[in-house]
Amino acid sequence: MTEGIDALLARVAGEAGLPGMVAIAANRDGIIHQVAIGERSPGVAMTVDSVARIHSMTKALTSTAALMMVERGLLSLDAPIREVLPELSAPMVFERFDGDRPVLRPARTPITLRQLLTHTAGYGYDTWNEPQGRLMAALGLPRIPTSVDELRRMPLMFEPGTRWNYGVNTDVVGRAVEVASGKTLDVVLRDEIFAPLGMADTMFVTGAAQEARRILMHRRKADGAVTPAPFPPPEFLPFMAGGGGLHSTAVDYMRFLQAVLAGGAGLLGPAMFEVLTTAQSGDLSVRPMITAIPSMSNDVRLYPEMAVKWSGGFMVNTAVTAEGRRAGGLAWAGLCNAYYWIDLGRGTCGVFLAQLLPFADPATLRAFSAYEAAVNAGLDNRG
Repeated sequence: MTEGIDALLARVAGEAGLPGMVAIAANRDGIIHQVAIGERSPGVAMTVDSVARIHSMTKALTSTAALMMVERGLLSLDAPIREVLPELSAPMVFERFDGDRPVLRPARTPITLRQLLTHTAGYGYDTWNEPQGRLMAALGLPRIPTSVDELRRMPLMFEPGTRWNYGVNTDVVGRAVEVASGKTLDVVLRDEIFAPLGMADTMFVTGAAQEARRILMHRRKADGAVTPAPFPPPEFLPFMAGGGGLHSTAVDYMRFLQAVLAGGAGLLGPAMFEVLTTAQSGDLSVRPMITAIPSMSNDVRLYPEMAVKWSGGFMVNTAVTAEGRRAGGLAWAGLCNAYYWIDLGRGTCGVFLAQLLPFADPATLRAFSAYEAAVNAGLDNRG
């Protein structure tokens, strides 16, 4: 099985033009496959412990930390989040532009932690919300809040609890974790998740040991060619991006996926594990994410043939996927074409790590899909 999957990945990575990638899969007994293909930088072979920006793969970790705080009575899923974050006592909702002037109104209902965890609180990203970039510029705000004051001033794109919309919700969750715990988010994640699971290479700001193993970022141009596009080195920010600020390795992230596959293994009790891993968005389904910044992302239409929900930390497929992931499976991604899945029904998980923009690169998505399908087929054939 391993040799066949290695050959498949080498072929699909080549077809996608990926300079290098890492893939690891596991079942409940342990790692069943891992491979590093290509180069992480010119002349340097990719290794399974190569370091990458994982962007929105951060969200599941921050969400897990928040549910730990709920378990301890320090946060509530359904109480107004303003009880913890007074800066969100009077959120404003964007309605329209009157010429160049944005028209805002007070939100009618309070924001809750459950809404933040499920991306139904009203926040967005300008990457997939065309009016938001114009709105943030008009208000003198950055794309993602970097301070409590900027968070206070950031408008909602719709009334809380009325739509699903991917956005900075988990950055707000990270701030709530800090206030509830009395510690900065990096310390909470390190002490509560990374250290217990042995995730020594997962952090907001990398050190020399991690920089020596960093994967060079690339970009796909309009003609399909892939060229180097280095990102600036990470900097420490006082307002940590709980929605996308972490660096990690495929090996480290797999340790977290395995803990989830094992039922929360030392992280969460049964009640909060259920919130983390089952649909919490009610009647609200995941919507297509239509790009407003093509240099950052392609359009994102995942599993259009089914209703897709959101749990307390993950996207949830409601029917069997083409790759063979059972209904109730969990998945998500990082901006630079890093992806993962957790199939609780089948008992498998996997991570596929690349560093390529824009997001939702069709060729890379096909490679990720082929990897999960091959792992499932190999297990089925093995009996």
